Amino acid sequence: MEKPNNPKRGRWKLIAVLAVCAAPLIASYFTYYVIKPKGGATNYGALIDPRNYPIPAMASATLDGKPAKLEDFKGKWIMLKVGPSDCQQDCQDQLFAMRQLRTMQGKEMERIERVWLITDEQPLETMLLRVNDGTHMLRAPADVVAKWLPLEGSGDRLSDHVYLIDPLGNLMMRFPKGAVSSDVEKVKRVHKDIAKLLKASAIG
Repeated sequence: MEKPNNPKRGRWKLIAVLAVCAAPLIASYFTYYVIKPKGGATNYGALIDPRNYPIPAMASATLDGKPAKLEDFKGKWIMLKVGPSDCQQDCQDQLFAMRQLRTMQGKEMERIERVWLITDEQPLETMLLRVNDGTHMLRAPADVVAKWLPLEGSGDRLSDHVYLIDPLGNLMMRFPKGAVSSDVEKVKRVHKDIAKLLKASAIG
């Protein structure tokens, strides 16, 4: 005679499975937030409590108008850039540096996606699209994005920074103004932060 199913046992099994899956990401956060190496924190980017910055609901779309969301990239680490379609030299340097940062991760590069949230409806230059092939470009409402992303100082713009979103879909790091740029030394420091996170977490 078969024993009846035990709901409590099934619930605990589910909790155990979820805990095992989340453990690598929890360990990476523990390493950053709790374990303090001698000499203080070594990260270049500003750490953000991911529990406070989940991806908000917003009506975003691809350049050809098809609905698309940041949540579509869950399961990967996301390097996120924000700004208008009028992409001047600083913007172009930022996009180029994002490509380089992904390439610099070597065999781990496939764990990273690059996303540009464009905060207006103006067309992009054809050459800009060509040289940034592989960067996901989504149009998103500027007001929603502005309420979501934290700035470094009162005089900063969202376009000054590049953000990092974890594989669970939470914002967790903001790189300083001018960090993701044509400055090779600064880019190396950003690369070091990303490499440490990828090494600490098996998720994404």
